Amino acid sequence: MVWGFESPPAHQTVSYQSRLRVQIMAVTVETLDKLERRITLSLAADVLKNEVDARLKKLARTVKADGFRPGKVPMNVVAQRYGYSVQYEVLNDKLGEAFAKAATEANLRVAGAPSIAEKQGEPVDGQVQFDATFEVYPEVSIGDLSTVEIERVNADVNDAAIDRTIEILRKQRRTFAQRPAAEAAADGDRVTIDFEGKIDGVPFDGGKAEGFQFLLGEGQMLEAFEKAVRGMKAGESKTFPLKFPDDYHGKDVAGKEADFLVTVQKIEAQNLPEVNEEFIKSLGLADGSLDTLRADIKKNLAREVKFRVAARNKAAALEGLLTVVNFDLPKSLIDAETERLLEGARADLKARGIKDAEKAPIPAEMFKPQAERRVRLGLTVAELVKTNNLQAKPEQLQAHIEELSQSYEQPAQVVAWYMSDRQRMAEVEAVVIESNVAEFILSKAKVADKTLGFEELMGQQAA
Repeated sequence: MVWGFESPPAHQTVSYQSRLRVQIMAVTVETLDKLERRITLSLAADVLKNEVDARLKKLARTVKADGFRPGKVPMNVVAQRYGYSVQYEVLNDKLGEAFAKAATEANLRVAGAPSIAEKQGEPVDGQVQFDATFEVYPEVSIGDLSTVEIERVNADVNDAAIDRTIEILRKQRRTFAQRPAAEAAADGDRVTIDFEGKIDGVPFDGGKAEGFQFLLGEGQMLEAFEKAVRGMKAGESKTFPLKFPDDYHGKDVAGKEADFLVTVQKIEAQNLPEVNEEFIKSLGLADGSLDTLRADIKKNLAREVKFRVAARNKAAALEGLLTVVNFDLPKSLIDAETERLLEGARADLKARGIKDAEKAPIPAEMFKPQAERRVRLGLTVAELVKTNNLQAKPEQLQAHIEELSQSYEQPAQVVAWYMSDRQRMAEVEAVVIESNVAEFILSKAKVADKTLGFEELMGQQAA
């Protein structure tokens, strides 16, 4: 439905008379609510009829109908078949033009699409009048940023972080060899098991598997499950109780206690490669030097730390910004953002393989607080950028793309990939602008610096 205008009944005929004279010289704007406005649009009726007639004549040149040659269909037949749809199209086009001119004349910043309906009351001779109801953007007033308190974090890459990364690289290239039957399962082993769980003596979905493999001691299973398997030998069976956490992802079993029967089929010990020249060369470092490996790891980790620190500080700065703004939000923008979040949730469910995800009964209301926050933040950031000249500069865009490209084997190709696509460049521009805004906020706010450990920043626990 174009411009929110409700189409007339199909039987309604075109009966407009006179030239189009849009009345916008003195636009009267009526305030209905904080951000809701209404204006009246007046269209001269005969120009609507003339435009409809012109479009029908043009259509008649190509329209086909049984019993007539192409281009020879009588106008009354064309009007009967297509008059309603052409009238609706013309009316929407002209209302769109009229509304745009009126909004410009009245210096209105319209938020969302207007809802347009035929004006009630006495008709004006030769005119067709409509009421356009819409919302306007709010006046965004930003408070004193010097009163905002923000914690700014920083972190360094230390030797422990490099050592941890080397261990991860070793584990990624480990091999496994079957343990002798007399040896018990220990942390680091790969165990193959059969298991079956029951709650109150009844099996439950997902509670049974055969030939199931997992790495003991690496958190792939619940701790109670790993504790039960640790120390078992190949061929042994054991029954043990296990209480599922209250927040367990499987809602049917969350918070409940089950009895598991587990049988160990096979235990394999891990063999980690030595950190030698051969291992280092397998990572793509031609000289096979440990110093080169550590330097390369430190460079990559430093880049990741930089991005994570920047993201965390940006989030803190934007959160601080929201504490000094307070203005009404257009309902139309909140509704549109809510719908985007809802569609994103459905797309995520579909990507996870959920059947009929697009029809999932997800209540839109659950996304409203997030939508309101995003709309408020978007309007505030836009105002801050405009008033403080925080737009992304070409050299900033280039520097950001080049920094991103350093994570890849062929940086030049990555740079070209970004530069060749408008959408990708728009995404880069948005990131740079947010960084500019964050730096501006931090330069004005009360900032307390805090040094984080590498593991804390990366969201990991030390090994």
